[in-house]
Amino acid sequence: MTTTVLLPDAGSYVEMTASDEQAARVRVVHAEGKGLTLSAPLVAVPVVGADVTLRWSAAPRGRYALTCAVLAVAENRLQVEARGEPLVEQQRHFVRGGGGEQVIMHRAGFPDANGWIRDISEHSMRAHFEDTNVRDGEDLQLRIELGSEIIDVGATASKVERLAQQVPPGPMSVELVAIFDVTEAQARVIRRYVMRQQLLSRTRA
Repeated sequence: MTTTVLLPDAGSYVEMTASDEQAARVRVVHAEGKGLTLSAPLVAVPVVGADVTLRWSAAPRGRYALTCAVLAVAENRLQVEARGEPLVEQQRHFVRGGGGEQVIMHRAGFPDANGWIRDISEHSMRAHFEDTNVRDGEDLQLRIELGSEIIDVGATASKVERLAQQVPPGPMSVELVAIFDVTEAQARVIRRYVMRQQLLSRTRA
């Protein structure tokens, strides 16, 4: 007997990520039981055996998040199988906002690096750091200034892009995604900050 889990509808579009990174928009070609056939941009097609997360609307509560394993790939088509039931992510957990605030990165054995936030959520931050070099998977300690409040979090570097200054020749800098877990008190600081930035953005618009 085929086990059925809650899946997005065939013909709908969902977000697919292999980590807490920029999502790819993919189309659900077929959905039945625990399996889905997806059509994805070629640049976003994962390898067989990878785990991906699919997200789609669970209005008004937030959105569903379903972990799947990639079973087969043929050009831009992929077959995936659900691993368990979808979870509901509350809206506050994936809203991102902000940009330009200072962050200091500390690594054992290296000088502190100054950077600034591109955007931030409760689980990750996209940031630019000057005069430093970082590897994917490296452990970081971050001191993040969010308005008048400061939080210190341990994080892991992901999706690191190295940027060498060309004209004039200068030191290496990086853009990266820092993935972290925060306490509820720190999560409240981030939520307040993101909400303030969203309100300011609407006011300017």
